[in-house]
Amino acid sequence: MTAAVSSWSSTCSTKPGLHSPYHQTLRIHADEYKSHTLSKRQVESYISRLSRQRQRVLLLNAPREQYILNSNHNIPSLAHQEEILVKVLAIGLNPIDWKAPAFNFGIPSLPWINGRDLSGIVIQTPGNNSRLRVGDVVLVPSTDYRDIRKAAFQEYAVATHANAAKIPTNTSIHSAASVGVAFVAAAFALGISFGLDFSKTLSSVAKGPDLAKIISQVNSRNPQGIPADVRDECLPCTLESSRINQGDWVAIWGASTTSGYIALQLAKLCGLRVICVVDVARHGSKLLQAGADLLVDRFDTDRAIQIIRGVTKGNLRFGIDTVGRETATLLQEALSNNENRLPSPPPSASSAECPPSSFSVTSSSGSTHTQPQPLDNVQSRLLCLTGTPKERLSGISYHTVPIKLFHSSAAVGESLMTWLEKLLQHDVLVLPEVIHAFGGLEGINAALQTLREGSEFVSGKRIVVDLLESESRAGVQG
Repeated sequence: MTAAVSSWSSTCSTKPGLHSPYHQTLRIHADEYKSHTLSKRQVESYISRLSRQRQRVLLLNAPREQYILNSNHNIPSLAHQEEILVKVLAIGLNPIDWKAPAFNFGIPSLPWINGRDLSGIVIQTPGNNSRLRVGDVVLVPSTDYRDIRKAAFQEYAVATHANAAKIPTNTSIHSAASVGVAFVAAAFALGISFGLDFSKTLSSVAKGPDLAKIISQVNSRNPQGIPADVRDECLPCTLESSRINQGDWVAIWGASTTSGYIALQLAKLCGLRVICVVDVARHGSKLLQAGADLLVDRFDTDRAIQIIRGVTKGNLRFGIDTVGRETATLLQEALSNNENRLPSPPPSASSAECPPSSFSVTSSSGSTHTQPQPLDNVQSRLLCLTGTPKERLSGISYHTVPIKLFHSSAAVGESLMTWLEKLLQHDVLVLPEVIHAFGGLEGINAALQTLREGSEFVSGKRIVVDLLESESRAGVQG
């Protein structure tokens, strides 16, 4: 099926240390672009190439350098029975993909392969135990950034069956590549940090997991099943007194971002009232269609805080910031009863992001179980996706998304992926608008520069790099 598209061209800067100059056309996918049918011959071709044991990848050789194409890299191997091998067909770009090399973080070693979002076709499974089969078209949020085999910037990537979602025929491969990590982040923010129960949706076809219940079960069976460094973030959601409920207000500063846009939709599915702080002129219409209860323009921040306080009568207890430290600092001012709070001391270097929220109990048998502890002195909660305020206020608990739980707990990861499959199949979740970047792996540097420059053209959209079309243009047979 041919996509109806609009076009735009741009030439990037040539500053030292940035990605290389380029000139390319980006295309916006129309809603009717749905087809992702792959022939049996294509699937067989991808499988046959495994015998070569070599693939093309984008390597980062040093910080503050562009990615370099390597055409003779090993195809990753499966390490255990839970893993699958995916032929990558589309890659969704995230800000972390340019920020990591630019600011030298999130890079375990060098040379390294990055990339967090991909979609493709399953070409190898360990046997009949997997819920996925060879030939399934899947999306994969690659949250395990320390495992180079799972990175997206390569032709073949490893995933676990618990961390992959089947793409229904009503969703394009390219649209699916745009949503994985953002969906996990939004679901964890609401379902873990705020304790929202996704099994209590307003739509029967959209019912999802109660992450708090799953976490409680995992912790009871094996306390080590929840990594120690995210335990304090995860366990409080298992207490009913700590959970957000239908009818509560939540404010999302940066609701036009992909994570914010998905968080809005998931919140509305569960009956929350949502305030969106955005560029209203540019993004307001889309957010109203997604169910926003109140739009607040981001350009007058003092007025934005006043509006939020006024509409919620000073009772806003939940806030999500998707932008950065400055806006997170603003959002904390809008949370309930802020006027009577005094600054709290900054956390020590050894302390966690959140106040201690769990304690260990040793049973008569000698086994140790971690129990959740309620945050009795906390009125409000602020979830910060990209940066926490330097000065923290008493009466607010500060949260970050425990993203590693997605790949460290198969029960949690699979519950989210099967729910995402359902949401896509029934058209319950509206995916972000996709900008189609050409050039395959070679085109990623250019597309990342477009993302880095923050053009109005890409605001509120996702850039997706097409590998399938680049193979066709290069004469690769499928």
